[in-house]
Amino acid sequence: MTITVLIADDHAVVRDGLRLLLENQSDIRVIGEVSDGREAVEATIRLMPDVVLMDLAMPLLNGTDATVRIM
Repeated sequence: MTITVLIADDHAVVRDGLRLLLENQSDIRVIGEVSDGREAVEATIRLMPDVVLMDLAMPLLNGTDATVRIM
């Protein structure tokens, strides 16, 4: 079984680091990366990941509000 992950963070270096760490695991696949809360909501609806790694402090829509919308 492969776990699909969406990474939501407004800092590219953080997204890159998380992706590299996660992709070293044979059972995890990063299926998307976004840089703000609105994109996180849209990408979650479109991609249907198993897990969303959400930064709490992002522009346009913070991670807490984005998570509420996703739920």
